[in-house]
Amino acid sequence: MEPRGGETPRFAQYFDAIVGNVSHVLRGKTDQIELAIIALLAEGHLLIEDVPGVGKTSLAKALAASVHCDWSRVQFTPDLLPSDVIGVSVFQRANETFSFQKGPLFANIVLADEINRASPKTQSALLEAMEERQVTADGTRYVLDRPFMVLATQNPIEQEGTYRLPESQLDRFSLKISLGYPSRKAHLEILDNRGSNVTLADISPVVSREELLTMIDAVSKVHVAEALKHYLVELTEGTRRHGAVELGLSPRATLQLASASRAHAAARGLNYVSPDDVKAVAVAALSHRLILRAETGDRFSQEDVIKELLDTVPVPVRR
Repeated sequence: MEPRGGETPRFAQYFDAIVGNVSHVLRGKTDQIELAIIALLAEGHLLIEDVPGVGKTSLAKALAASVHCDWSRVQFTPDLLPSDVIGVSVFQRANETFSFQKGPLFANIVLADEINRASPKTQSALLEAMEERQVTADGTRYVLDRPFMVLATQNPIEQEGTYRLPESQLDRFSLKISLGYPSRKAHLEILDNRGSNVTLADISPVVSREELLTMIDAVSKVHVAEALKHYLVELTEGTRRHGAVELGLSPRATLQLASASRAHAAARGLNYVSPDDVKAVAVAALSHRLILRAETGDRFSQEDVIKELLDTVPVPVRR
């Protein structure tokens, strides 16, 4: 199923099928839906941040329901404990031993709904799983099955009753997107089709777990030229030199930008990454990781910094 080859139609068919399936539920948000699928194909994690009521959870649930994998949903609340996510050891009176009961984290796609409403202690329970694809409980290591993706939603930090996500956790999300309010046309369609449109309950899987893993493996084989690797490094190093940035991007950010660019190229039917692929995912892949200087004020946003670098860093040209 390598892009641009004999199997290209099948790869494109699967990608378009997932996009179409999710679009039945979320109207007028094709770009955001494609970025969510790109995060899945890049074996990354996705953070959706926006105000309540614009479809964050609907996107997450529709994407999970479109793939024939195990998925679970955790509603993050202030009283949620790490054991509620990872699992807990239960004493078996019959043989006087403890057995580990796996929590909802042991799924292929984990929907962490309103993740920033849980305490930092509970949020930190995801760190090992998101980075190493494993969970350690009571001294025992449990490897998580592929694919594994944390698909988190959160309200803006200004909302009451929320906690700021730690920088170490933000850095583990491959992409961060916002949905925004629907266009007037999409808003009218939502009203017109209310009650008769396809709902989450009607969504059926369009891609099997094996097909998804084949797509993921094909994405990992997409070629990144040496000149483009230098371009990726220059983008991330540019954030460390930017006057508005307190803390720039880590090497993890470069790796995840490369993975997302590969997935974007594969979705376009290409077996190599171009600068256009990098630019298409750079804001979603990089901006949430930056920490700006306090004196910057409102002059710069994180997105502005990335867009400025995309405009100023020289793009490699094919010789």
